[in-house]
Amino acid sequence: MSKSKGYWDWVIFAAILIPKARQLTDRKLHLVVMAGGTGTRLWPHSRQSKPKQFLDILRTGKTLIQMTSERFTTLVDHKDQMIVSNVQYAKLLKEQFPKFSKNQMLLEPRKKNTAPCIAYAAYRIKKMDPEGIMIVSPADHAIFQEEKFLDDIRLAVETASEEKLVTVGIKPNRPETGYGYIQYIESDEAIKRVKTFTEKPELDLAMKFLDSGDFVWNAGIFIWSVKSIIEAFEKYEPELAEIFEEGERYLNTRKEKKFIESAYSQCRSVSVDYAIMEKAENVQMVLGDFDWSDLGSWGSVHDLLEKDEGGNLISGDVLLYNSTNNFVQIPEGKLAILEDMDNYLVADFNDVLVICRKDDSGKFREFVKDVKKLDRDSLL
Repeated sequence: MSKSKGYWDWVIFAAILIPKARQLTDRKLHLVVMAGGTGTRLWPHSRQSKPKQFLDILRTGKTLIQMTSERFTTLVDHKDQMIVSNVQYAKLLKEQFPKFSKNQMLLEPRKKNTAPCIAYAAYRIKKMDPEGIMIVSPADHAIFQEEKFLDDIRLAVETASEEKLVTVGIKPNRPETGYGYIQYIESDEAIKRVKTFTEKPELDLAMKFLDSGDFVWNAGIFIWSVKSIIEAFEKYEPELAEIFEEGERYLNTRKEKKFIESAYSQCRSVSVDYAIMEKAENVQMVLGDFDWSDLGSWGSVHDLLEKDEGGNLISGDVLLYNSTNNFVQIPEGKLAILEDMDNYLVADFNDVLVICRKDDSGKFREFVKDVKKLDRDSLL
């Protein structure tokens, strides 16, 4: 029987698309969510006992880490996701991810920054799937326009399949000193070559970055094959690679916990940006085409949530008089009255009351440091 024109149109269409799809599906994708931070700049809402990734910061009914996991489910099945966090958050992880197995929770005995965290996940995945591709994401960021985001991740996955180390850059709209920056080489290609990485700069330098046009914010999202990131560790961070290579046989066994305790006692604390990305020659960048925030300050949360006509973000019973652009959070049973205040944070958590300029996020590290000096660790 002869085939209709529509049938042959479909065959041609499929022949064009299927090879593209295969670039994403021939090698399994694994999501690694980094969730060990303490969210100091959102203190006292974010505490050491329950940091911001475990909170419903955006008032959606889901915590930031739950939103992160769900964001990737169209690309990575839940069973191929793992979370790396501190052992003290094991109970929170179990509560918020009841369907995840113990093998999906990689618990660090101490904080050692992102390089050991990523090495732990990479060697664990290598044992299960040495040809796999890793998507590494922070647990506590806000991403909007998720379809655009996923399109960018798909492009990054295709590039990572060529054994490149891929990161994601975000076009800056202000000279932000709380973010790292990536300088890239301009081209007509969708994937850009990375020139330099710069950690959180002073304001003058951040303004120069913004004016130059070839610097973007570092979103802290990475995509690479297991093979390429382990080769990078072996070349640029050989001591760390040796630690995990020697103990690889213990991963995913009952001896893993004891090995990780020993490994982390030997690892130096270092970021993956400094240990690998600043040194590697095969680094590429996807220029993100989506709205993003690392939710690293009260000001950034204020920017994202719905406000009243005066720009105030209010939670609780509050009376305002000639007050604008404030973030006011008051517990149930209390009344707050504000007069002649602009751009302030007023946050009452019963045991801690904070009143300060809303946008001075750097001050919170100083606040936390001084609270420690008061020997009031229970407040942290």
